[in-house]
Amino acid sequence: MGDAHRIGVVGLGVISRAYLDTLVGHRAVRVTAVADLDASRSAAVAAELPGVRALSVEELLSSPDVDTVLNLTVPAAHAQIALGAIGHGKHVYGEKPLAAELTDARTVLDAAAKAAVGVGCAPDTVLGTGVQTARAAVESGAVGRPLFASAAMVTPGHERWHPHPDFYYTAGGGPLLDMGPYYLSSLVHLLGPVRAVIGASSRLRPERVIGSGPRTGERIPVEVDSHVCGVLEHEGGALTTITTSFDGVATTAAPIEVHGERGTLSVPDPNNFDGEVQLLELGAGEKGWRTLPPSAGYAGAARGVGLLDFVAADGRRAPRASGELALHVLETMTALLRSSAEGRRIELTTSVERPAPVPLTPPQEWR
Repeated sequence: MGDAHRIGVVGLGVISRAYLDTLVGHRAVRVTAVADLDASRSAAVAAELPGVRALSVEELLSSPDVDTVLNLTVPAAHAQIALGAIGHGKHVYGEKPLAAELTDARTVLDAAAKAAVGVGCAPDTVLGTGVQTARAAVESGAVGRPLFASAAMVTPGHERWHPHPDFYYTAGGGPLLDMGPYYLSSLVHLLGPVRAVIGASSRLRPERVIGSGPRTGERIPVEVDSHVCGVLEHEGGALTTITTSFDGVATTAAPIEVHGERGTLSVPDPNNFDGEVQLLELGAGEKGWRTLPPSAGYAGAARGVGLLDFVAADGRRAPRASGELALHVLETMTALLRSSAEGRRIELTTSVERPAPVPLTPPQEWR
């Protein structure tokens, strides 16, 4: 992909600020253009960033001053923007999920392969010290042979804090497609790819009330299931039970636990880059849980580190936040929803190599 990699950002919603904070001024990349359906928003962002142009979406996708398109649009637009960028010979790195529909995600990867361009996809939180330290512990044999895992994400819904939460409750949204990528990407790092799933889901109520911002009090329809749970069969034989919900208040369950024949590992929130990894070994007695020091991952990481890893790969290795991983995660999630709808176990058609582990990398080496 070459030096002085040029980034064009499409979609300037809430998450874009976190990406820009990481990317602007970085030595390996240069943000050259921004675009949004709201032209005034792109103009305002560009005005804050010297050397950055505000363009229309089509102008940005075709701009000769952009090497990679950072796609931060809503899930329903992910595939359209990605295909537009690929059609102009651009690499694409996008927010999760890779696309709202599995067929669209496959189309994106097929088009990228034909155009000889790369596709990367969030989440990149799994490259931080939290999940990577947990992975290193599992691989070192800290819990013995992994037998099963549990994953739990329970919230009352994003409409309580997000000023424009509509997309969380339309195609490509819901608790599984929104938050599941963090958990499932982590589980692939920890236990490997998934071969089959069994799922169940439900919908608590047909509409939600926006709780903040200029639209406070407005009711929006719920078009997807808001509580999804299931069982994942990993190719290595381990099982995971997973719950993702926009219908509960909270949970005291660890975000992820890995249970092995010799110990249990508590993994921090995969929506964060760091956090305490705790280990309880069989026979520990009064010593109880102990916190493991960070031993792997990008230390002090922030949104966009996956894009930096994607650029650094430069065709010499597979990027860790790859389109192939995102496709497998998306199929796992859509298979859970299909399983719920059809009442049967579903075998997956995709697999993926586990991404390379991230060695412990201090901030000065990746920033």
